[in-house]
Amino acid sequence: MLATFLIGLREGLEAALVVGILVAYLTRLGRRDVLPRLWAGIALAIALALGIGAILTFGAYALTFEAQELIGGLLSLLTVAMVTWMIFWMQKTARTLKRSLEGGIDRALSTGGAWAIVAIGFISVAREGIETTLLLWSMVQSFGDAPSALLGALLGLAAAVVLGWLLARGMVRIDLRVFFAWTGAFLVIVATGVLAYAIHDLQEAGALPGPFTAVAPLDPATGAVVVGWSAFPFGWAFDVTGAIPPGSPLAAILQATVGFMPQMSWLQVVAWVLYLAIVGTIFVRGLRRPRTAASSGATTAPAGPAATPTVDAEASTASESSSLTDDEAPGASSPNPQGAR
Repeated sequence: MLATFLIGLREGLEAALVVGILVAYLTRLGRRDVLPRLWAGIALAIALALGIGAILTFGAYALTFEAQELIGGLLSLLTVAMVTWMIFWMQKTARTLKRSLEGGIDRALSTGGAWAIVAIGFISVAREGIETTLLLWSMVQSFGDAPSALLGALLGLAAAVVLGWLLARGMVRIDLRVFFAWTGAFLVIVATGVLAYAIHDLQEAGALPGPFTAVAPLDPATGAVVVGWSAFPFGWAFDVTGAIPPGSPLAAILQATVGFMPQMSWLQVVAWVLYLAIVGTIFVRGLRRPRTAASSGATTAPAGPAATPTVDAEASTASESSSLTDDEAPGASSPNPQGAR
């Protein structure tokens, strides 16, 4: 429940901040008349996310077990890809997110098309909605406690809406850089577990070799994998089901947070380690990059007279930002003197 609460809070707050920026900019322009179109696009995005969730939940019962596991494994891989992309996309573009959203509104208003504002609202929320739906579905598939997981996600989304409203009103201020850095690290760990479970599903479906396929010798009496068969790379890496029963609360907590399962194959363990090592390293480097760039900028700024206007322009742009300032942006990248592209 805690894991899905944090996911709902993180993804919901991202969507709430985006919506808040769009609504505040339209209000500042005196174009509240187009707000219903924006809300229509947001409603369509929410409906799409709910529809995808309903299809994933209720649409696979007519399939064979192998087909269900294959679809589940492939969707889990898609979830990992989307979560990874969104984490690094936020690190790269968060600093200019406000300006890019406002530029999209300006272009939509200049064209005069009613559907342009609807499309902006839809696209701005649909990314977060689809990612949240796939991630929650994958986590429910992995540890099975659907009511608790969905309750945690709903509470997280509700908290995100309230927090987003308070931020927009200026009634509360939080360090968004720190918030998204910690929740981004949490998402990397969650995605690692989803990847391990995707490998599990694909091995059960026979799409990948492993202890569930004919590669592993079976006990003729029970049909189970012969105990002790753990040859690399297709067998079991470890089996601690005796100490941590698969259905126990401890097993559910470990699987929901770090992707640990009491019984894991070598392919699962290798995928888990490689993903966490590669993606985690890139993520941490992305967090350190703004400080390095800032310190280098402070060192090189006095090198010539031409550097002063650039610094002043950047500071002016930052001071005009509202609740999601350039300097507070989550996982912000190095300053971009040329502005948003």
